[in-house]
Amino acid sequence: MSLLALRPLLARNRFSTLSLLRIAATIPVPKQSRCYATAEKRSETSLSAASDRTDVSTDVRPLGERVKENTKTASYMGVILLGVGVTSVLFYAIFKELFSSNSPNNIYTEALERVKDEPKVKDALGAPIKGFGEESRRGRRNHVAHTTYVRDGVQYIRMQFYVQGIRNKATVHLEKRLNESGDYEYRYLFVQLDYYPHSTIILEDNRLQQDALKSLPSLQPIV
Repeated sequence: MSLLALRPLLARNRFSTLSLLRIAATIPVPKQSRCYATAEKRSETSLSAASDRTDVSTDVRPLGERVKENTKTASYMGVILLGVGVTSVLFYAIFKELFSSNSPNNIYTEALERVKDEPKVKDALGAPIKGFGEESRRGRRNHVAHTTYVRDGVQYIRMQFYVQGIRNKATVHLEKRLNESGDYEYRYLFVQLDYYPHSTIILEDNRLQQDALKSLPSLQPIV
């Protein structure tokens, strides 16, 4: 068949195809995607509402139980704060005992060095010399006996400890008074030998001088 004979047939088929396309364009498309989006949005809304309900209703305990738990928490905090306060006081007391120049421990250390450096004590006891305090129940001799008292508005500290050399032993007696500058100064410091004739080596004795100054009448201002 020649091309001239096929031309009318091709033309009719072309018109038929165009007609089918136009008809298909007029057919409405199902709204599946829109329905899916709407369903997804509703699902998200439901989940959000459920989450909100969960957040609101987490604590459903009775009021009395919650008050009891809060009271218990406050009690624990009070115990912790009390422990911190007691620890701070202990640290302050330890610091004052170890590092203050007026503490009994430092007074003992300074007096022991004076005694150990005294030539008369070295000759009497024999170097080297060591010092120690009263014997405790556990056999330790670290405690140094001391007492503080106030007389005529002035604070005093009195102390006793022991020294021992390679030959003999002795007892050290001292007393200090708190001066106007806030420092302790010696009233006396002497070493009493424990062997016969129990002689005494005096390192400091300011009692007469201090008592004389205390007995002087205070000067009245001239008007």
